[in-house]
Amino acid sequence: MDTVIDRLIKSQSIFLATHVNPDGDAIGSLISLGLGLQQYGKRVYTYNESPIPAVYRFLPGVRLVKQEMPQSHDWDTAVILDCGDIERIGAAAGCIHDLPQIINIDHHVTNTAFGQYRLVDSGASSSVEIVYRLLKRMNVEIDEAIATAIYTGILTDTGSFRFANTNSAAFAICSEMVQCGVDPYTVAQHVYGTYSLGRIKLLNMALDSIEISGNGKLSLMMVTREMFAETDTNPEDVDGMINYAKRIKDVRVAALIMENAGGAAQKRFHVSLRSDGTVDVAEIAASFGGGGHFNAAGFGVESPLDVLKKTINSIAEKL
Repeated sequence: MDTVIDRLIKSQSIFLATHVNPDGDAIGSLISLGLGLQQYGKRVYTYNESPIPAVYRFLPGVRLVKQEMPQSHDWDTAVILDCGDIERIGAAAGCIHDLPQIINIDHHVTNTAFGQYRLVDSGASSSVEIVYRLLKRMNVEIDEAIATAIYTGILTDTGSFRFANTNSAAFAICSEMVQCGVDPYTVAQHVYGTYSLGRIKLLNMALDSIEISGNGKLSLMMVTREMFAETDTNPEDVDGMINYAKRIKDVRVAALIMENAGGAAQKRFHVSLRSDGTVDVAEIAASFGGGGHFNAAGFGVESPLDVLKKTINSIAEKL
């Protein structure tokens, strides 16, 4: 960690990015580190290719996050957060490869060890837990804005402290963040308390799409572009829906296939996988070029839908 801190202190202009379709951990990491580095007087450009999901737009500092890459830049350092692979940041990855130094901060067990400098800890509850440690070592003042981003990242990535990645540090850090001014009720209301009518309609369609494998051990949920169009929703509205498919009795692995924008002939999909705790879905995702954690992972694929569904259903035979 000392080497990473030294690199950051010596940097003048820093590019921060996290993965497309960001979750609470990704956004919390991006904002908290961005605000922390600004305290050091650094010029920081915080970037995400995707729009910020509506449930996270309440976060102080969220307006710092840009969706556009500037025409020119003079960054001397890039920090890539919550990404098992640098390509997960999207199209910007091609520009970042040319920067003098890349710092990789992540907690995925499938991290590819990219970058010249790395803070990768698969035992951490979240990437924002690692960012918290970094900011504390740098003596950054954890104000209410930074604390809210850290708290939200840990809360969401641990599933409100229900998932297997919940550790003692998660509770201790969140307790400290409350002392720094975070209101747990307000965060919970934004993250979990309000849904649009479109999201409810999309959930209804997604639930109606669920298929169960012959042996009952795998559930498959589908969200298509037509469903998004009909309900006036976006990929951000899919967050958390796979958990309904995971909670079905006797299901060991749940898969959610989400159709991405692309050509009609060879469609592009993102597949999310969730385990009941008995199956390593990170290993399954890695076989498709993806990654993640033991209980939660995913991958992208270009394939005809019928072929993809057949491939995923074949996983059930090994469960």
